[in-house]
Amino acid sequence: MRVGLFVTCLVDLIRPRIGLSALKLLEGAGCEVVVPPAQTCCGQPSYNCGERAAAQALARKLLQEFAGCDYLVTPSGSCGGMIKTHYPKLLSEFPGAVSELERLRARTWELSDFLVNVVHLQRVPGRFDGTITYHDSCSGLRELGVKSQPRQLLSQVPGLTIKEMATPEQCCGFGGTFAVKFGDISARIADQKCDDIAAAAADAVVLGDLGCMLNIEGRLRRRGDRKTRVLHFSEILAGAVDNAA
Repeated sequence: MRVGLFVTCLVDLIRPRIGLSALKLLEGAGCEVVVPPAQTCCGQPSYNCGERAAAQALARKLLQEFAGCDYLVTPSGSCGGMIKTHYPKLLSEFPGAVSELERLRARTWELSDFLVNVVHLQRVPGRFDGTITYHDSCSGLRELGVKSQPRQLLSQVPGLTIKEMATPEQCCGFGGTFAVKFGDISARIADQKCDDIAAAAADAVVLGDLGCMLNIEGRLRRRGDRKTRVLHFSEILAGAVDNAA
């Protein structure tokens, strides 16, 4: 099984440990993992800003880079949602790319969904002695149906206990360029999410999109919370974080 790992530009630049954790989990599941060295961005920021030509160029580049893979797997519901949900509209002006695009969409998976429903991962190398609460990022949840999959995987981690917050599906306020264009609204939404996290009284909030992670962690720290850890589920599963919360 030849799996192309789409690391994402944000993971590559901000927290490469997530990409390395994804690689470890996929290889541990018996996959032959390919990481195209020239990969960059899925085009979502340009798409959201109305820069259609720039987004199209990045999308077509991605199509070429992962053409030889049986699957494309990404540790980001946002980027996975961009490919599966928005690429058809974005590339509608290129009829010659339709068959290639449909093949890519059919084999694109968010990491936790792939580990649960394709390779049926039954054991993870990580350990985490503490409690976590899980935030369902909007794109993964609403565009890809990612909900139970990360929780199922995290339940395999020795020492870990999941404490659900009251509204885990409520947006964190990031929304990509939304947080830049509507900063005051974004901050208010983030405050509501942080209140929910605080009420759960967990050692860490865990999720599957780095953009949301950065938004939540930034707001927690501005509010004076220096204790609650903000982690990607792959980091815990792969044993890339300290065992003790």
